[in-house]
Amino acid sequence: MSYGVFSSVYDILTENVDYKFLAQKICSLLSLNGVDGGLLLDLGCGTGTLSFLLEEKGYEVIGADPSEDMLAVANEKKCENGSSALFLCQSGESLDLYGTVDCAVCSLDTLNHIESLEKIAEALCRVSLFMNKGGVFVFDINTAYKHKEILGNNTFVYDMDEVYCVWQNTFEEEHTRTQIDLDFFIKDENDEIYERYSESFYEYVYELDDILKLLKDNGFSVIGCFDDYSDMEVTEKTQRITVAARKD
Repeated sequence: MSYGVFSSVYDILTENVDYKFLAQKICSLLSLNGVDGGLLLDLGCGTGTLSFLLEEKGYEVIGADPSEDMLAVANEKKCENGSSALFLCQSGESLDLYGTVDCAVCSLDTLNHIESLEKIAEALCRVSLFMNKGGVFVFDINTAYKHKEILGNNTFVYDMDEVYCVWQNTFEEEHTRTQIDLDFFIKDENDEIYERYSESFYEYVYELDDILKLLKDNGFSVIGCFDDYSDMEVTEKTQRITVAARKD
């Protein structure tokens, strides 16, 4: 999945995401578990917004993402920011770093975009392979509750100056996944008419117990599971679960 048009408007559509809070919570989790700096992998980094904030927190950052289009935007921002982050066009399943990292993050339901538990196992295996002993991995996943009750078969509309987006979801119970169809209406260069673009992809539903088992199978010990990026315990109505794990 290239996310061609999506990548060009991704930062606009995610303006409501509090990336500074996210970076602060991730760094707090890392610090509480003995990682206060060093080399950090941002898996599924997208356009690099979180990568740059984590770099500002004192980490050396490697961002990996399978979308060339997303990384093109990240590299443009890298030049503008004077960042030294390294961006690699790699998926979690094909991760191949030059050495090992001290910690890793994988945020905003990146794992839900991986299409099977077998491939998630491959991604966790690669993260484990390239992580130093004692390193910490922080990631999140969207829950079955969110897919069924929040995303479900619902439609969302984003009306912004630069883009008008219609986001339609179809939950497929038999495949335990949600099809996401995006229609973008973007103004042309003369600001006179809107051009329409469409993209579709899936998010897959995974049970927490299955993910925790895969972590154990790939050399991680679970530190904790939280309701989103809070200190609260996971409940049946949790929409996003954040997991912190240590490489044994």
